[in-house]
Amino acid sequence: MEMCVDMVNNVTSVQQKPPEAVVHKINQEKFWDALPPLWNSDIQETLNCVQVRAETHDVKSFIFATPDNRSFTFQPGQFITLELEINGEAINRCYTISSSPARPHTLSITVKRVPGGPVSNWLHDNLKAGDSVRVLGAAGEFTCATFQAAKYLFLSAGSGVTPLMSMTRAHYDLADDRDITFIHSARTPDDIIFERELALIASNQQHFRARFICERLGARRDWHGPTGMLSLPALVLMAPDFMEREIFVCGPAPYMKAVRTMLDQAGFDRQHYHEESFSFESLPDEVREEVQEAVTVAHAETVAETAASTPAIASIPYEPLATTVLLAADSFKVMFQKSAREIVCGAQQHVLEAARATGVRLASSCAQGMCGTCKVKLISGKVAMQHKGGIRQREIDQGMVLLCCSKPLTDLVVDK
Repeated sequence: MEMCVDMVNNVTSVQQKPPEAVVHKINQEKFWDALPPLWNSDIQETLNCVQVRAETHDVKSFIFATPDNRSFTFQPGQFITLELEINGEAINRCYTISSSPARPHTLSITVKRVPGGPVSNWLHDNLKAGDSVRVLGAAGEFTCATFQAAKYLFLSAGSGVTPLMSMTRAHYDLADDRDITFIHSARTPDDIIFERELALIASNQQHFRARFICERLGARRDWHGPTGMLSLPALVLMAPDFMEREIFVCGPAPYMKAVRTMLDQAGFDRQHYHEESFSFESLPDEVREEVQEAVTVAHAETVAETAASTPAIASIPYEPLATTVLLAADSFKVMFQKSAREIVCGAQQHVLEAARATGVRLASSCAQGMCGTCKVKLISGKVAMQHKGGIRQREIDQGMVLLCCSKPLTDLVVDK
């Protein structure tokens, strides 16, 4: 700010200097000349949170970018794994990418706050723009990208909207006016995630239709849509030709079960039905709901990569294990070196399962080989591991394993 004196009129005025321009990505030299190199989570493990957006009263989207402006590549519907340390404890969680792969400069996840959930509450209360988090790259096979169809039906409930939102955004960004009917179920109108954006897409895409059904009205009284649970009559009303469509479903386990039952009653061909199912019975009560919320949305199903170069770990395709090797012995000893505990694990038993059965406490989460929470260093021995994206190839090469999806091939010594 400068003070200027007009000697003729004896007036003192204040002249404001123009604010110094802050160079953002959009203004960076050559930023738009070409797409930057791809991000690889094996090489660069952290992402920066660049923005947090409130979607509803208990749902937020967290937008990430790489520290050096690399671009993201993934298929719509895939998930990433956050590797967090909360109150001194390492916790991993899978979250579906909600953004479109057609916008490669950023990547977003959309998280619902789960009462008592350690990760979702931490994210909502602590993660802000400028913070960094460790992230395992995109994985999963729940995607319309590999199922070509003339007509799609997307069915979601709650935060299960996220993978289907990524698929919808991808079609929209690519100007692919595919015949898509998107039916989303919510508890109340105020709980509808992405309501305005879906309505906007529907207004711009001639063959895209967004339908919402709410369990009850809640506080919002201007709701004119249907109320109640999704039923076969409601489905027929909103998507009369659903029998002709490729159907993708995401939501809480009871919702997906109800949808399967409903479609079976209608005689729908399951060859054109896509969802994932997971078992959460072994999880502690305090984390089961949050993990199920995240993992169900994540829809992970990744075929493990073959690690032929790794002498200690047989990371094999997602097929029944070769019995010629595994039946060489009925059981093996597993030594947890740090805790000086030794257990016996059956040749057809996962190490985590055997450890729990004998009272050995180990950190774990999804128990599906996706989240990486049970990752440990294998000091000696060999395992057959069927993971679903919860571990990097580089980590496998370094002798790390996921105990939830590893069966012993020899006696083991684990750094735990």
